[in-house]
Amino acid sequence: MSTQTPAPLHWKLVIDSADPHAQADFWAAALHYEAEDNSALVERLLSLGALPGEATVEYHGRPAFRDLIAVRHPEDPYDPDTGTGLGRRLLFQRVPEAKTVKNRLHLDLHPGAERRADEVARLKALGARVLHGVQEPGGEWVVMADPEGNEFCVQ
Repeated sequence: MSTQTPAPLHWKLVIDSADPHAQADFWAAALHYEAEDNSALVERLLSLGALPGEATVEYHGRPAFRDLIAVRHPEDPYDPDTGTGLGRRLLFQRVPEAKTVKNRLHLDLHPGAERRADEVARLKALGARVLHGVQEPGGEWVVMADPEGNEFCVQ
């Protein structure tokens, strides 16, 4: 009897957001990722009457879903019919409530100790803010918050 190793699962990290498109712009720039272009899918759904016009917005000159958008690694595969990434992705979805407590899950960015200060400065220029620095026997990093207050670390 042969045992097959299961194929790895595709995944995305979903992040609640007040302004998904602004968050997508920040994180695409922060990670050097690309915002997904779902315009072909949006146009197809609009033409079929399956998506109301008020559920869309113009995003970088093309139609997009109003309440969600994803960013993906530029080298990862994607579905050309929908623009949906098939690899490393962050999806931002609109929610009515604001962030109120510390994240239970966060991203760690790893530019390396020699590039940490430059990366922190670049992220601040994109709209992030420094919350505090951490120096422990196991390492050193900077805790930051994105434009909506979601914590992340730069190691």
